[in-house]
Amino acid sequence: MIVQPGSESLHHEHLFLGHAHDANARRTLWVVSLTAAMMVGEIFAGVIFNSMALLADGVHMATHAGALAVAAIAYAYARRHARNRLYSFGTGKVGDLAGFASAVALGLVAIGIAVESVGRLMDPRPVAFLEATAIAVLGLLVNIASALVLGHGHEHHLDHPHHNGRAHEHQDNNLRSAYVHVLADALTSVLAIAALLGGRYLGWIWLDPVIGLLGAIVIAVWSWALIRDTSAVLLDASDFELEADIRQQVEGPGDATITDLHLWRIGPAVHAAIVSVTGADHETVRERLAPVHEIGHLTVEVR
Repeated sequence: MIVQPGSESLHHEHLFLGHAHDANARRTLWVVSLTAAMMVGEIFAGVIFNSMALLADGVHMATHAGALAVAAIAYAYARRHARNRLYSFGTGKVGDLAGFASAVALGLVAIGIAVESVGRLMDPRPVAFLEATAIAVLGLLVNIASALVLGHGHEHHLDHPHHNGRAHEHQDNNLRSAYVHVLADALTSVLAIAALLGGRYLGWIWLDPVIGLLGAIVIAVWSWALIRDTSAVLLDASDFELEADIRQQVEGPGDATITDLHLWRIGPAVHAAIVSVTGADHETVRERLAPVHEIGHLTVEVR
């Protein structure tokens, strides 16, 4: 709470960024640089060596470089406008918006790779397997390094436990989208290496586009999972487990009843709640909900 000079009113500060916002922003910038450098090398090599798997990996990495740049911009924007009164509940959901955009881009990439792979199955072309494999291995090493950089921030941290011993996880969907993009890159690199080795030593030229198609399917699944989770946040989907905790805290003693409850996420592991009750006053409701640390902005209506 902040008390303005010369005023007796209290004003909330709507700062609902993730607990590791700045650290995650730095990690993302490092990965953007690594990805952009490797992207140029893979696309160039894919064209020169005529490898669909390698070219798909390079183009895929190019879209990831753009998506990771969006994630980095989202972190900077959310920090810069965290106290901007234009945003009623702060900028904690900017990362979810960036994550949703990245997930859509990832889905489009999967479609593009699938279409091109099918085309290569119908019209096979010679591939410089040995040279392309060397580039794919280098790309995989870059992916692993990027995953390690982002992985430290992607680990799920638990919030303070409630009265019932349960806890809710922090979820930075902006960092998660960056992490998924890096994992997808690593997957396509592994598949490209497998396809190139199979073509080089077993003569399975068809394996290159087949592996590209398989990678597209896996990437599409990851994309859908990220779209589902980020869209739920953007559409203010409720958390039923947290709702149950709130009801237990308020109605547990038996003297109060919740007549209306609205709960939505406004940042990583931070929720806003509007609670309408009968049988208890404002102060009592706020005291009972004090242990529910996920609530960062509470409005109580007594009927």
